[in-house]
Amino acid sequence: MSTTHHHRGFLITVAWTLALLFLGSVVHATESSLACPDWPTCHGTMMPEMSGGVFWEHLHRLVAGGLVLIFIATLVVGWKPMADRPALRRWGLAGVGLLVVQSVFGGLTVLYRLPDAVSTTHLTLAFLFLTLATVLAVATDPRLGERTPLDRGSVRLAVVAAGATFVQSVLGAAVRHTDAGLVCPDVPTCLGRWVPPLETATVTLHFAHRVTALVVVALVAALAWHVVRRHAPAADRMLAVAALGAVLLQVGLGVLSVTSRLAVPPVSLHTLVAALLLTLLVTISARSWRRMPEEAPQVSTPSAAGAHGG
Repeated sequence: MSTTHHHRGFLITVAWTLALLFLGSVVHATESSLACPDWPTCHGTMMPEMSGGVFWEHLHRLVAGGLVLIFIATLVVGWKPMADRPALRRWGLAGVGLLVVQSVFGGLTVLYRLPDAVSTTHLTLAFLFLTLATVLAVATDPRLGERTPLDRGSVRLAVVAAGATFVQSVLGAAVRHTDAGLVCPDVPTCLGRWVPPLETATVTLHFAHRVTALVVVALVAALAWHVVRRHAPAADRMLAVAALGAVLLQVGLGVLSVTSRLAVPPVSLHTLVAALLLTLLVTISARSWRRMPEEAPQVSTPSAAGAHGG
């Protein structure tokens, strides 16, 4: 498999993971999570009647199975091209491990009837795998052979913004699975106050999710401004501006999720855009890391050798 094909395989993995995260959100928003009360079968069969909640839950499982096959196929066929890059092989194997653990948590979520900690971990692992798949897609991109370094300030901002977005995604997962989405039924205040009484875990989670959202918006805005101002490569400018658009859209969807009383479309899109934002920021970070200038090795020149010899 050529490097280009290998790269495309990881790109498909990223796109497939985004679709899977969206489907998972639809499953939860439509209360279809327990439409198949058993696992790995659904009502005792691998091919149940695809209607009602079973359609969404079983489709989610089928797409998850497809993700495992796509990722392993990409890894197996690209194993030889990665021979000179052992780190990529290790990351690939780590991805397989993540998928296995993710699948187990998906099963436990159903078998134990949606416990908060297990369900939140299930979604957190999905975001973690998306991050890893994005790094692999960037690391195998042949177009990054010609290195045009970003300045270190932009690199730091990208990494911090990506990290904050991951934390925000985990908080969002906790808000979803503890049913804390409407404990603050008003926007932009919470229970009529800018800082609500943090007396319950659900209110604390919801409020922390809102506060962290403001931090992420500030970081992404600073990144976009910094990258454009420093005349970074066009691809990085485009990614940073896209991230800024995504984070603003994400805020709007968050507000709409509350005001619509957790209607399926805004809630599902809220998860998808969060995943897309994370993908964009990880892409900028990984591209920057691949292109960080390396110190030139010390090379002896004839004049230098003569000076030492003299």
